[in-house]
Amino acid sequence: MNEQSTTNKVAWEYRAYEFWMKRDGHPKEKAKEILKDPRTSLKKHQTFFENVEGKKIANLCGSNGRKAVPLALLGAEVTIFDISKENERYAHELAYHANTSINYIVGDIYEIDLQTYGEAFDILYLEGGILHYFQDIDHFMSLLFSLLKNDGTLILSDFHPLLKCLNDDFNVKLAYFDTELQTGDIAYKQFFPEEEQDDFPDVSIRFYTLSEIINSLIAAGLRLERFEEHRGWKMENIPWEFTIIARK
Repeated sequence: MNEQSTTNKVAWEYRAYEFWMKRDGHPKEKAKEILKDPRTSLKKHQTFFENVEGKKIANLCGSNGRKAVPLALLGAEVTIFDISKENERYAHELAYHANTSINYIVGDIYEIDLQTYGEAFDILYLEGGILHYFQDIDHFMSLLFSLLKNDGTLILSDFHPLLKCLNDDFNVKLAYFDTELQTGDIAYKQFFPEEEQDDFPDVSIRFYTLSEIINSLIAAGLRLERFEEHRGWKMENIPWEFTIIARK
């Protein structure tokens, strides 16, 4: 495990289960919500999962299972790859209470066993903002290519690179082409009392430009089929996230 991955594992195993309990509620209650309409839990990506029964789906950095469990309920065989045992705990409890099952592999994404999982998946689903956790995006995209079956589909959704050029007050900062590793707050730190926040470990991140992301995907051998930009959660009139659909 490289230095960046080691740093991020420490961060994502610090009170992550407690955070999911705060944000999403007890797994039993979250499962009830998902069971009402699993497809709706996939939000803006639900149209990409119309016919997944019997499909093998890898949910990389799948976190607490909030996307994997709905996909399993829709009939897919889902495997989460994630670095955090705290995330795994919540995800397994969520699957249990939803009366379904998922596979969960805890470890460094860079170290996925390709003898076992090479060309094993019909669909790769990555969402929620994960690319900045990988310093070597070319290596990462090459790994995604290796995991997909021939004619398999990549669904990649992430934070729009323009976001790194905005401060919290939406003033512009000139950071778009920065390439160095940076330290940052773990995503859920602000959900805890201010007097506890100093105890949270930092994450190690590397932001990418849109051209770096797309060109790396193409260089890995994936065929870009669709690119969408999405507004923010409050319908801000700037791109907040993007979704790429690509095929092997």
